[in-house]
Amino acid sequence: MDAAPLTARVDAVRRFNRFYTQRIGVLRDGLYNSIYSLAEVRVLYELAHAERPLTATELARTLTIDAGYLSRILRKFEANALIRKLRSKSDGRQLHLSLTASGRKAFAPLDRASHDEIAALLAPLRVDAQHRVVDAMGAIESLLDGAGHLATPSRSTAPYRLRNHHPGDIGWVISRHGALYAQEYGWDDTFEALVAEIAAKFLKHFDPQCERCWIAERDGHNIGSVFLVRRSPTVAQLRLLSVEPSARGLGIGRHLVDECISFARAAGYRKIMLWTNAGLDAARHIYERAGFKPTREERHHSFGKDLVGQTFELKL
Repeated sequence: MDAAPLTARVDAVRRFNRFYTQRIGVLRDGLYNSIYSLAEVRVLYELAHAERPLTATELARTLTIDAGYLSRILRKFEANALIRKLRSKSDGRQLHLSLTASGRKAFAPLDRASHDEIAALLAPLRVDAQHRVVDAMGAIESLLDGAGHLATPSRSTAPYRLRNHHPGDIGWVISRHGALYAQEYGWDDTFEALVAEIAAKFLKHFDPQCERCWIAERDGHNIGSVFLVRRSPTVAQLRLLSVEPSARGLGIGRHLVDECISFARAAGYRKIMLWTNAGLDAARHIYERAGFKPTREERHHSFGKDLVGQTFELKL
């Protein structure tokens, strides 16, 4: 390899790192004007978004952080009642870590501040320029993860990215919803017809300022989707969340829902609602972890089945 061009590329990456860390303020003593350092905020983030309690070993591996340094952070958090430790039932040597109510209360303003800072960073840019920034970041993440340099236990060795819908994606959404719900729940083709109606309405009346479709993509193949649509000036509706069976367990569903929530806040909505059915337990778990609360249930006969419809809402 030619050393000179490589040196130039290394310098370019280092220059970008200096630029970006300065723009997002990670070198401040207290991140987001808080008492917490960057490392401490990252530990809180991982614990807040974990699908299950984590061990210290898993945290250290995920964050690529020194075990001794992490241990000091965890001792501080425990002394301040931000985390709880429960001994594993399957392995008494392992302690499972999770946030307490005080820990979640401490993390909430940090999460909001992080969202607001990035929103302020993007706000001066046109919408198409914002998409270019996000796509470029996705390319960086995908390429580095694909090289195996930054892979973490929570991600597959084949990385995925979220993007906005392109021509042809909506037809894929309709087809996969029809096939998956027939295979997994025995629903008939009236469900696929409903999905087609929802998707067609989205395309006909799409307003990028207040609505969005995200597609999860891996190795050039679609593996998930979700829609956020305008229900009223203050209420958005989350619709058609789906993840391919081969891509489940990677946190993609949670990532898609998080994108909906972030976009809804930035668009000025005050609430997100969604409608689902009892028995779709994986999706319900994602919704509840994101803070959605059940507000109504009703029995109905649809898609060839007797079902219990459930409405969930999240106040923003």
